[in-house]
Amino acid sequence: MLSTNRPRFEHELKQLQEDVVNMGHLVNKALNQAVNALTRHDCHLAQFVIDNDKEINRQRFVIEDKALSLIATQQPVVAHDLRLVAAILNITGELERMGDHARGTARINLLMDAHPLLEIPIEFTEMAKINHQMLEEALKAFIREDREAALAVAKMDDEVDNHYDIIFHKLLQIMLSDTTLINGANYLLWVAHNLERFGDRITNICERIIFVSTGQMTEIVPSREDRKTAPGTVTASARQELEG
Repeated sequence: MLSTNRPRFEHELKQLQEDVVNMGHLVNKALNQAVNALTRHDCHLAQFVIDNDKEINRQRFVIEDKALSLIATQQPVVAHDLRLVAAILNITGELERMGDHARGTARINLLMDAHPLLEIPIEFTEMAKINHQMLEEALKAFIREDREAALAVAKMDDEVDNHYDIIFHKLLQIMLSDTTLINGANYLLWVAHNLERFGDRITNICERIIFVSTGQMTEIVPSREDRKTAPGTVTASARQELEG
């Protein structure tokens, strides 16, 4: 029974991996568009990102449905196969949340339209570039089940964190020097947080790749764990707008 269904199982599993990669590309595109919309103050592009997040969500549910159906109908018994299907379920969840970070960034761009314009620190673009590269390399490592490549990608998250630190201090100086810019700077702090969390979730994906490859759950601890906190200066009114 197992040998008869094996070719079909391998074909469907390969298709699932390709679906995950395609979803990852869509998430990366959303991130780039969201940051481009921010730097250009492009509300139309920001709204497009928000609207298109539905497609990212849809793809997650399609992949999850296929993965669960594969388990139910093919009943994989090889440990590696079970790890791979479990990783697919986990990774699609991470990608969906990364899409939410892109959507959140686009939403902030719309909210900032009612506040005085701020010069967008170049580090936002740099964070987005690194995140884009990290996700692309992580997707390649996922297909190859490459432990070393996954570890190398995870190490790049330190660069994202370094840019976050620079942005935080730049925005803090802006708020201290001009109180009329506090709300706008607060919004940008949330953008920085979204981009920082985007990188963290790629690290989570890398942990799953290592799990598939080795069978061991490995927590990749960032070099500076103390940074992993949300911006604490957001006003109550701004928080309500963001969560509304």
